[in-house]
Amino acid sequence: MGAPLRSRLQMDKRRAQLIQHGLELFGTRDYGEISIDDIADRANVSKGLLYHYFGGKRAFYVEVVRHAARQLLSATMPDPGLSPALRGLSGVHGYLDFVEENATQYRALVTGGVSTDPELNTILENARMAFVGRIMLDIGLTEPRPVFRVALRGWISGVEAASLQWLNERDLPRETLVALLLLGVRSTLEAAVRLDPDAGVELDAFELPASSTQLSGR
Repeated sequence: MGAPLRSRLQMDKRRAQLIQHGLELFGTRDYGEISIDDIADRANVSKGLLYHYFGGKRAFYVEVVRHAARQLLSATMPDPGLSPALRGLSGVHGYLDFVEENATQYRALVTGGVSTDPELNTILENARMAFVGRIMLDIGLTEPRPVFRVALRGWISGVEAASLQWLNERDLPRETLVALLLLGVRSTLEAAVRLDPDAGVELDAFELPASSTQLSGR
């Protein structure tokens, strides 16, 4: 049993290393610009090994995106002991921490992919809807409410666009971006409540700090 286990662990380690190289490549260049030869050269392995582990370029990219999505969701996992408002604050900080510390990984997740690929779209959309689900639970929604779902899904797209812009330009202080994103989700929720008053959502527990300094504090 020892030898097969060691072999499996070595395979998993090698696979993780290859995915890391993929994150670095796909985070800086478009999918269409990268060949299987580029990936093999970057990882210093044979093309045959890449085909052995992943089956091809597209399958490799799918695993790269899947890994990045899992990492982002893990980095933003809220502390259930916090109030809803503070979970939102912590989640935004966790999101931006991930963006800053894993810039190429984040770019690989949200840009440069194959936009018409159903499997990739499913991975990305599942991650986005996981964020939506977290917020809906924070405001006490345990059943489907389309207005809230659509409104929050739109906010998530805005978070991605703002994060990429901030990452690329760096002309906005982080605390200002935090305040902008949190005030944006508050406005989004207020609009959803007006359009779907029967949802019975009370936003008092989601009341955000008054100043941008408080909003950006940890």
